[in-house]
Amino acid sequence: MRTRTEPRTRLVPHTIDGETLMVPETYTVEVPVPPRDWDHIVLTGALAVVAIGLGIVIVWSTSSIGDLLVRAVSEPVIAYAAATGFSLGWIVCMALEWLARYDPARIKRPRRAGHVFLAADMAAVCVHGWVADSFKVGIIGAVLSAGAKGLYTLVLDHQAAPLDARTQQWVAIKRGEVGGRLALGASMRQLNRVEARAAAQETALRTSPESPEDEEETPEDVPELPSSGPVTMAEAVRTALSCNITDPDAVLRYVRKVVDANAKEESVLRTLRMARRTA
Repeated sequence: MRTRTEPRTRLVPHTIDGETLMVPETYTVEVPVPPRDWDHIVLTGALAVVAIGLGIVIVWSTSSIGDLLVRAVSEPVIAYAAATGFSLGWIVCMALEWLARYDPARIKRPRRAGHVFLAADMAAVCVHGWVADSFKVGIIGAVLSAGAKGLYTLVLDHQAAPLDARTQQWVAIKRGEVGGRLALGASMRQLNRVEARAAAQETALRTSPESPEDEEETPEDVPELPSSGPVTMAEAVRTALSCNITDPDAVLRYVRKVVDANAKEESVLRTLRMARRTA
């Protein structure tokens, strides 16, 4: 069995003048070397070939289609920038295929879209060859794009492990649960923003210049904030401040309404001071 030497570090006791301390010590060990994983090596080589082929195809297609589009626009930069869209379209679809390689239902749509983008790319390359009086070269360039796509599809089909029907259903259910939690979180954040914005508008209307300037605002004049948004004391205090409610008594009433009816006044005031410092 093949082995290799690896350095390790350990703590050992060392005593000087009766005082013992743990000091690091370096030593070496012989560990077995695992055999080469030729399957992984071959797969890595195949992916490298596909990546190189895609790079060549992108350069070729962009050059050909850009030379075709430059005949219609005055700026070559615009023409070649637009030409990249033909290749990048089906390459992005290939990336989506890789992400959905374990779900036969989800992989169909990006694969079909990739075929459409690939057909448009091949057609544009052929048209350039026909316009440039080298239709055979255009056909060869189109075949290069199709070949790169075909190699990628073969590697993807080999890499994607098939799942049985029950496992696919289990994964779909879990994906739906996680997606539902993400959507619920985003929806609640949006609702909180809308409620805070509505409360701010109500505050602006009640404190408009039409009211007497010399009238002192009492705690009862403070507008009532939405009670379904914040769930912690810090969030409640920040929501009150975002709605221009700065009176400590009004903030305390709001916190006791939406967070805890028995919230301590000193805790609310301390949180209010911290929120003002960080604002």
